[in-house]
Amino acid sequence: MTAVADAPGMVRQLVGSSRPLSWINTAYPFAAAWLLAGGGLTPTLLVGTLFFLIPYNLLMYGVNDVFDHESDLRNPRKGGVEGVVLDRRWHAVTLWAAGLLALPFTLVLVVLGNWASSLLMAVVLAAVIGYSAPRVRLKERPVLDSITSATHFVGPAAVGLALVGAPITVTSLGALGAFFLWSMASHAFGAVQDIVPDRAAGIGSVATVLGARRTVRLAIGAYAAAGLVMLTLPWPTLLGAVLVVPYIVSIWPYRGLDDSEAARSRDGWRRFLVLNLVSGFLLTQLLLWHALLG
Repeated sequence: MTAVADAPGMVRQLVGSSRPLSWINTAYPFAAAWLLAGGGLTPTLLVGTLFFLIPYNLLMYGVNDVFDHESDLRNPRKGGVEGVVLDRRWHAVTLWAAGLLALPFTLVLVVLGNWASSLLMAVVLAAVIGYSAPRVRLKERPVLDSITSATHFVGPAAVGLALVGAPITVTSLGALGAFFLWSMASHAFGAVQDIVPDRAAGIGSVATVLGARRTVRLAIGAYAAAGLVMLTLPWPTLLGAVLVVPYIVSIWPYRGLDDSEAARSRDGWRRFLVLNLVSGFLLTQLLLWHALLG
């Protein structure tokens, strides 16, 4: 009866746990890849976009919030748009809701897809669950944590391309590779601000192991590498290289950051969230230009 009476509170926790601010970060790559590959306006586009918009994010972040509860309690940035501190009484509900909501979408995409898209879906879902789930805990394996996190965001684009049956080209591989490097850099930098609470909770990460200074420099290098990869692609796709510059400029001041001051990088992370909106708009214009020329 208590659970029923507090259903609105449960829904608020579930929605908050799914990180609404980040929904677009996974739905957009899928939809953009699908449309650019010539998929068109079809039921598959609708199902895939809806899946990567909400169920996918609840699965990714909900599982994380359940198994990172102790760290979240010590983390001052939790409790807002960057993630809730999930009440213990909703932990089981969150896991069940995440799994049951994702299941029908996954089955439909498998039925509508092919062996390549189904294989990629399996890899992406394994990365999402394995990132936070007990025993596997890929998020506590330095560098592998950033690789896994990058899979979370690049994976939807790869699934979109595979569902269309798009051929593997230098341009598509280069674009996905650059996106992967960008995602790794973003994850690594984002982990810097959590060094103190993560260490207090006994949680390892690329940042807790390498330290703030080296992690920020690693992120700068990965952003730069992403830009260099984009420069090797045909016109006008290569213009995407410019988009990494603001990210490098934004985190450059933290390249000498001491671990004890790691929380200062949170200002850089806030800028990152804003930069994503600006970069997303500019990337859309570039993709439209590419589509018109193609």
